[in-house]
Amino acid sequence: MLEELKRKVFKANIDLVKHNLVLFTWGNVSAIDRKHNLMVIKPSGVSYDTMTPDDMVVVDLDGRVIEGNLRPSSDTPTHLVLYKAFPSIGGVVHTHSTYATAWAQAGKDLPNIGTTHADYFHDAVPCTEDMARKEVEGDYELETGNVIVKRFKDINPVHTPGVLVKNHGPFTWGKDADEAVYHAVVLEEVAKMAAISFTINPNLTMSEHLIEKHFNRKHGPNAYYGQK
Repeated sequence: MLEELKRKVFKANIDLVKHNLVLFTWGNVSAIDRKHNLMVIKPSGVSYDTMTPDDMVVVDLDGRVIEGNLRPSSDTPTHLVLYKAFPSIGGVVHTHSTYATAWAQAGKDLPNIGTTHADYFHDAVPCTEDMARKEVEGDYELETGNVIVKRFKDINPVHTPGVLVKNHGPFTWGKDADEAVYHAVVLEEVAKMAAISFTINPNLTMSEHLIEKHFNRKHGPNAYYGQK
């Protein structure tokens, strides 16, 4: 079942290692088949060194395992909340990459202070609020998804395809698993750039017209970056 999607999700998970975004088993990638309302996700706690495409787990949108011999990622409920809330996305990534996680642990939005950021994230990458005790002690992973969705109340998740979960780490998404990984790579790099930039100049600024130019030349109605 969904053999091609399993291969794509497996490759995307391996790409997290390739791009130095995960250590040990600290990350996961999923993708959704919206025609059949099924999600494919990495199994929980399985080493990237031994994992195979056949290890990917298929679940329905209620989190029930439809196919697979292993338990799905513990973050499965978070992924499912995001797919339900953001119908245009097809892939989700979670990592504990160093710089993005540092911003999350600091509880700070990652501001748009450079053209690299503006090329991919229109706004600051937002950081969620503290989770209440009942959220943490209840259905924690599901509530993690809910606090992300709440933070995006006034933010376009297509234009800003990532979030920092406070004291936890980043989630990114995209039209498919590959694009979600791409955004995870970009997020880590701009988080690193921002950390260094604020060290050099704590009072740095970024103009709105430069943000709009760089974002819209790639994503606007008259985009001209790249080939047709």
